[in-house]
Amino acid sequence: MRLTDFWQRMAEQFGPAYADSFARDHVMSELGGKTVNEALAEGWSAKDVWRAVCAAMDVPAHLR
Repeated sequence: MRLTDFWQRMAEQFGPAYADSFARDHVMSELGGKTVNEALAEGWSAKDVWRAVCAAMDVPAHLR
């Protein structure tokens, strides 16, 4: 998954403004206690981060 696809899915799920806030501020146990931004910066694949977001936030199947 490309980062552009990842951010598009985040915006579809949370709305553009909240997607940015969520990625910056929400610490996720599914990401080892990191935020989305931290995980991406550390080299996690966008696909793995998206899967973690889906699991944690009960993202509808049509957006997974």
